[in-house]
Amino acid sequence: MENRDRIAQAFVAARRDARGLAQYPGDRPTTLGEAYGVQDRAIALDGRTVVGWKVGKINAPLDTQLGANRLAGPIFADQLFLDATPVLPVIADGFAAAEAEYCIRIARSPAPGACRLSHDAVLELIDAVHVGIEIASSPYPGINADGPLVTISDYGNNHGLLVGAEIPGWRDGDFIDWPVVSRIDGAVIGKASARTMLDGPIGAVSFLIDCLASRGLTLAAGQWVSSGAVTGVHPVAPGQRFDAEFGSLRVSCAIDAAMPAQGMQGELRHASGAE
Repeated sequence: MENRDRIAQAFVAARRDARGLAQYPGDRPTTLGEAYGVQDRAIALDGRTVVGWKVGKINAPLDTQLGANRLAGPIFADQLFLDATPVLPVIADGFAAAEAEYCIRIARSPAPGACRLSHDAVLELIDAVHVGIEIASSPYPGINADGPLVTISDYGNNHGLLVGAEIPGWRDGDFIDWPVVSRIDGAVIGKASARTMLDGPIGAVSFLIDCLASRGLTLAAGQWVSSGAVTGVHPVAPGQRFDAEFGSLRVSCAIDAAMPAQGMQGELRHASGAE
């Protein structure tokens, strides 16, 4: 079995079983192409519908070494939450964190092969911006510590997106200066604004268009883009509560342990060609 397939199968199975992986399940990718190759294979094995993409930051000096300052991962239909106060699951014996994020809804797909679009051209593809929370969780506890290539290989460390209230008048761009405050169980654990996020949430969409095009993929109408952590990546555990304030808007969730999916292992074996 190829290293790519071994890694992808291990992560898909562990996520469906909601169990941790003590070790990275193969040889770690050494290039962006290898890392996204694992991710693409895992998406194919997984079989769930992709309804959006998370975007995260690649810190210096790796951004220069890799030639990218952001990374991406899929958001699946069963992990998109629109409830006001949901309970969001994490893999309890893996990695788990919550992040205050802006959620951008796509109105229409970019032209086939479109890359390096202008800010205004990207804005024309968007029909709403909301506040939200990304749940970052992986079976592998070392996913972030091992660097962005490992993070990319397991869905960019995404495990769910909570979409909160829509931002009124978002096209004027004022929201990027809103104060954002994150709390765990009422205690402040992060403060920032989207002004500090590279070229901002719209820039995250621009990056994603190029990233997907390089993989033969594209954004689709109705999909969501989670634009990156505003106040940081904040470790959480089952039983805790995470709150994020964006100016006067607020979004909250409780954290619980994920449960194994039912009736999925046969699908994985069929997709992988195993007997």
